[in-house]
Amino acid sequence: MPVIDLGFSPCPNDTFIFDALVNHKIDTKGFEFNVSLQDVQTLNECALQGKLPISKISYGVWPLVKNDYHLLNSGGALGKGVGPLLIYKEDQSRIANNGKPDETIMTVAVPGINTTAHLLFSLAFPNVKNKKFLVFNEIEDAVLSGQVDAGVIIHENRFTYAEKGLSKWMDLGTYFEESFNAPIPLGGIIAKKNLPIEQVAILDSLIKESVEYAFKNSYAVLPEYVKCHSQEMSENVMRQHIDLYVNDFSINMGTDGKKAIAQLEAVYANLNA
Repeated sequence: MPVIDLGFSPCPNDTFIFDALVNHKIDTKGFEFNVSLQDVQTLNECALQGKLPISKISYGVWPLVKNDYHLLNSGGALGKGVGPLLIYKEDQSRIANNGKPDETIMTVAVPGINTTAHLLFSLAFPNVKNKKFLVFNEIEDAVLSGQVDAGVIIHENRFTYAEKGLSKWMDLGTYFEESFNAPIPLGGIIAKKNLPIEQVAILDSLIKESVEYAFKNSYAVLPEYVKCHSQEMSENVMRQHIDLYVNDFSINMGTDGKKAIAQLEAVYANLNA
């Protein structure tokens, strides 16, 4: 019986997607899974080091690992209105010059150097050089304390920043959507190329089946697997999280998804030329 090391985040969208698979609520075709729950930047670093055969990554790191991994059709996060936000504290006026942001002096917290969030931020603010890379759930506090002038937030922080007295500066996802008329590629599932291709195809289909099972059976009452890894969130925030990041693209990225990923790769190439 093959045992596969599988990495994804403890965030509600990922646990919702993978619950049926890793907890055998569907027929896993003889596969067992050794799950590694890590934040997205850690998963990106693991992918760069080739540590996990199957893993969630940010699409921001995909150009750096594509020679060693296949990109699966299922389990990812793409969509409209789902991108990261740039937020700030109203009284931090030193980031402005004559009422406009001064990119040459501002310091911005970003959730990981190889994240899609960093790539989208760099697209919108190419002249910002002072960046502080933090774990995503540390960024609100860094802005509130004045450690940084602004921060790029993802995941559940999209739903909590206003309650903490922070303001939205820009929706970086909307900037990408309007620039390229494409959905935002946030995260995807990759499989090492040294795995048998038949095995990769089966695993891709199993992830698709797991997402379909979740929509059909696990939405009205969220499974314990989702709740136990999101203990600091209210159930309402968990549902907002799932609604935002899990959709038809998670079942199959399709042609539109592939085009959006190619566009993000082009952005990466231009920024790193």
